[in-house]
Amino acid sequence: MEPDSDSMSAPQAAARLPALAQPVAAPLTRAAIFLVATLNPGFDNRRTVLSLCGDLAALVRAVEFRDLEGGLSCVIGFGSSAWDRLFGPPRPAELHPFREFRAGARHAPSTPGDLLFHIRAKRMDLCFELATQIMARLGNAVSPVDEVHGFRFFDDRDLMGFVDGTENPRGAAVTDAVLIVDEDPSFAGGSYVIVQKYLHDLAAWNALPTEAQERIIGRTKLSDIELDDSVKPTSAHNALTTIVEDGKEIKILRDNMPFGRPGHSEFGTYFIGYSRSPRTIEQMLENMFIGRPPGNYDRILDFSRAVTGNLFFVPSATFLENLAEDRSNEAQTSEEQTSEAQPAVAQSPEAPAVAEASSSIPSVRDGSLGIGSLKGDKRHE
Repeated sequence: MEPDSDSMSAPQAAARLPALAQPVAAPLTRAAIFLVATLNPGFDNRRTVLSLCGDLAALVRAVEFRDLEGGLSCVIGFGSSAWDRLFGPPRPAELHPFREFRAGARHAPSTPGDLLFHIRAKRMDLCFELATQIMARLGNAVSPVDEVHGFRFFDDRDLMGFVDGTENPRGAAVTDAVLIVDEDPSFAGGSYVIVQKYLHDLAAWNALPTEAQERIIGRTKLSDIELDDSVKPTSAHNALTTIVEDGKEIKILRDNMPFGRPGHSEFGTYFIGYSRSPRTIEQMLENMFIGRPPGNYDRILDFSRAVTGNLFFVPSATFLENLAEDRSNEAQTSEEQTSEAQPAVAQSPEAPAVAEASSSIPSVRDGSLGIGSLKGDKRHE
């Protein structure tokens, strides 16, 4: 019986399935850990990171199984330099180093960071355990540069007393806001994420009358109702961070978390924003720090300063799964080569040993590991 010419083989069908995204749009949780690290030089360190990436889903499942209702999730992102070192070309179309913004005393700095782990759960102990397991696996392959343990503050408020994240997209709008589709088809299912750590001068902020605070934020403090445009200043935080293109507001997904150490007078907000294009958040930051128009800046920056800044690309979960499959195939190939070589060595014990590079580890000039043909992933063809 001849095959139906209109039918599609299983590999072809699988290739056309949409990529599964990482849990970027996971529900807001009570606790989170933000881990930023740099990748140390060396081939073995790159292999260690790739090994962890391929096993990350299994690691999350192992910790999650201790409390299936704990809502544990983890998103991993890669900085511009790390992408080149780990994967080489092709690159996500809009991945680049974090853009700095400076105007007078206001500064949004760019700080070191190759890897981001955004760990969320209803309980901090789950976050802590997963972070511990991740860092144990990575060992000396990375150098941690920032670690923040965030918590929900009462009814989703920041430490300045205002509700944070009111205008987050909901339902199907989340996918439209954060996941790449046709604009970069090789990386469909991926997302961009920008993170910044802000420290607040709460003593100065709390010295302001509530009405003055509300005009800076653009919302009422108690009820979280947006101020009417007739009374809201054009420099209000929510006015400057509203981005409209062709008459449509472009949304991002925030999952900001308060953090702090009262004994050290440290009070802050960890900003994390996911978007299908970094340009949206970059425009928000330009409006805040430079002003719209220039000089009409976000007055919240008179009381808050950014101390970190990073841009990462979050590939799809399918991309990470293919890393694990590629590593498994590589190990199998290596075993087969070793098995085939053994008889030849036994028959010629006097023959001098000749070191040969394994064909399962490609030689790549740019220093990446040359993950260049991950099965079922068109982006690396």
